[in-house]
Amino acid sequence: MKTQVLIIGGGSTGTGIARDLALRGVQCILTEYRDINSGASGANHGLLHSGGRYVFADQGSAIECREEGELLKKLAPQCIEDTGGLFVAVEGDDESYVADFPHLCGQCRIPVQELDVNEARELEPVLSEKLIAAYLVEDASIDPFKLSMENMAQAQELGSTLLRFTKVVGFDIGNKKIKKTHLRNIITGEELTIEAEQVVNATGAWAGVVAELAGAAIDVVYSKGSLIVTHNRITDRVVNRLRPSASADILVPGGTVSILGTTSIRIDDLDQIFPTVEEVDTMVSEAGKMIPDLETARYIRAYAGVRPLVGSRSASDDRSISRSFALIDHSEDGLENFTTISGGKLTTYRLMAEKTSDLVCRRLGISQPCLTRTEPLAVSQPAKWTQPGLAPKLWLKNHEPDDILLCECEMVPKSAVDAIIDSIREQGGQPDLKAIALRSRIGKGACQGTFCGVRVTSYMYDQGKLALKESLTNLKGFLNQRWKGQHPTLWDKQLVQAELLEALYCGFFGLEL
Repeated sequence: MKTQVLIIGGGSTGTGIARDLALRGVQCILTEYRDINSGASGANHGLLHSGGRYVFADQGSAIECREEGELLKKLAPQCIEDTGGLFVAVEGDDESYVADFPHLCGQCRIPVQELDVNEARELEPVLSEKLIAAYLVEDASIDPFKLSMENMAQAQELGSTLLRFTKVVGFDIGNKKIKKTHLRNIITGEELTIEAEQVVNATGAWAGVVAELAGAAIDVVYSKGSLIVTHNRITDRVVNRLRPSASADILVPGGTVSILGTTSIRIDDLDQIFPTVEEVDTMVSEAGKMIPDLETARYIRAYAGVRPLVGSRSASDDRSISRSFALIDHSEDGLENFTTISGGKLTTYRLMAEKTSDLVCRRLGISQPCLTRTEPLAVSQPAKWTQPGLAPKLWLKNHEPDDILLCECEMVPKSAVDAIIDSIREQGGQPDLKAIALRSRIGKGACQGTFCGVRVTSYMYDQGKLALKESLTNLKGFLNQRWKGQHPTLWDKQLVQAELLEALYCGFFGLEL
């Protein structure tokens, strides 16, 4: 295969680069080791930052977040719930730190409004009675899966190619350039070679691993962040703890649930990314000081991602490393057509894509300007069903009598599953249960796949879209993935739910998980 640009990594930055370049008329192939948003882009809060989070320690990142957040609200409203946000402090928090907040926000031109604590509790009644300060900011909630899928869908409509489950295994280098990139399909074992004029490494935490294959070195710090998902939505707005960054500082509403996090733990092994019971206990305890209801809330799962922090490994606290991004021109490493983009935030993904595409186009001799700063993100069919709470509205409003629900928790009908399968095939992929779950709300409700897992698998088998052996393998993989997230949250009602899942699948069906 030959192309102008090979993009490695299918997260928000990689798909954003694909769209940016496609809008400039550049031919691209994007290859992803697993599926869209399998790394940090699919394991975060889903918080569209106002910038307030960074005004104390990283004003450059604060300004980037403020500018990009304003742009995305205009250009990608279908991916955003403009909730607004609060920064709150409780008794025992540093009052001098609290007092500096509005002044620092002003320096970064971040809109902020001081509230009386009673006003804040009227807006969000679940806030602690020990509140001592509250400020209104312009935080929002963003759907990272919808965002990346919309970007990739538009890139493909403009001629780009997506390769899923394809791993880069090596490079052929000569005359200071990557001549060929060798890849392997991790499902079929098929090997292929791509000749590209420019190669972009947008693999997030794996940036150092890919760069090493090309003989380049990047100092990437792996900071694991774990988060937990509540059974129901706790607040209408994003709520931030107004104190120096620590665990469980942020609660983000996302459709019908809320997401609490996060931790920051240095790790060395990218194969060991999972939340622990200790992290969950710590977060619940800490968050309870800000919102007491979180101490007794039902949590349906936990998950973890890795922040790729490009900085010094000698830093004593990962939270002190800049949240801005690093665009690395590898000419100094003797590679004139290799670029790495890493770090940054989901909020600044578009800016990261723009700066990367600018560099790539200069190398290609292309003078077309960036259009993502002004061109709205197109709405696409493949991303339609990721939005929390959408399926019930569409299905209840207008559905055919035989369009039965396959997932009752999130009310996902068979018509949605059919549409997702069609879109996966249109993209050259093979539909399976994990891919459908990634592109919809299946498995994300209170039962965590207990009922919809077998229903969707049976439906696909009946429709001839899965063979018998594939069906069982799909179902096991799907349930094991959901189990990883449930395990750290097993107490009270969620423990009862897990016992039901085990009784159904291991006891009644005789399925070994």
